Amino acid sequence: MEIPIEDSSPQPTRYALTVEYDGSQFNGWQAQIGVPTVQEALEAALSRVANHPVRVTGAGRTDTGVHALGMVVHVDIPEAECRMDARKLLLAVNSFLPVDVRIVAARRVPEDFHARFDAKGKRYFYLIWNHAAMNPLLHNRAWHVKVPLNLERMQKAAKLFVGRKDFKSFASTREYEMESTVRRLTRCDVRKEGYTWKITIEGDGFLYKMCRGIVGTLVRVGQGELTQTEIRQIFRERDRSVAGMNAPACGLTLWRVFY
Repeated sequence: MEIPIEDSSPQPTRYALTVEYDGSQFNGWQAQIGVPTVQEALEAALSRVANHPVRVTGAGRTDTGVHALGMVVHVDIPEAECRMDARKLLLAVNSFLPVDVRIVAARRVPEDFHARFDAKGKRYFYLIWNHAAMNPLLHNRAWHVKVPLNLERMQKAAKLFVGRKDFKSFASTREYEMESTVRRLTRCDVRKEGYTWKITIEGDGFLYKMCRGIVGTLVRVGQGELTQTEIRQIFRERDRSVAGMNAPACGLTLWRVFY
């Protein structure tokens, strides 16, 4: 009778990490050959600390120039190679990261935790600087819109995006066909403080460049180029060409991932 051999090698420890980054100098989140990405920077730093090649899995992807305050990733680190608690791991990895990427929280999680598939929703915010002259401190943080915007019109129009809807008209096309372009937004609101406008968008999932398409459309409303009736029609047409432009990437920040 053949006796099964048990694998006595130690199992890796899974960590969930919350990552903040300025996306200005990165070609987005996902690792690519020959260009700097956030994923690549994280994996290089973690591999040095773990003394072992590691791969990270993020809650999603951000495009070139997009920032994050709450990207969540998971990573498996062999216990034999890295015997430290979560706080020490955070400090050690940050010492090897570029200045525009930081791990701000770390915790051990069950081995079946998945940063992407366990996520229940995400919250983004978008900043606009609405003044004739750009604020130099927001150069890579906000979209400079010189034409005056109407807050009341934008706030009313933002409510039209809340709910379970087909967002095909507001998302860019990927190389592959999406199974569904229906998503549910639980929040879409517009607020301003001085010349700074903040659009917050929260939902259970997002299509490619969907947030930027929504913001671009709301700005057209604020400029008097689109009405609420026309936005309803844009939803019905399911055609990207009839909605507003994609707002620039620099104003968008992934704020939080919900689990």
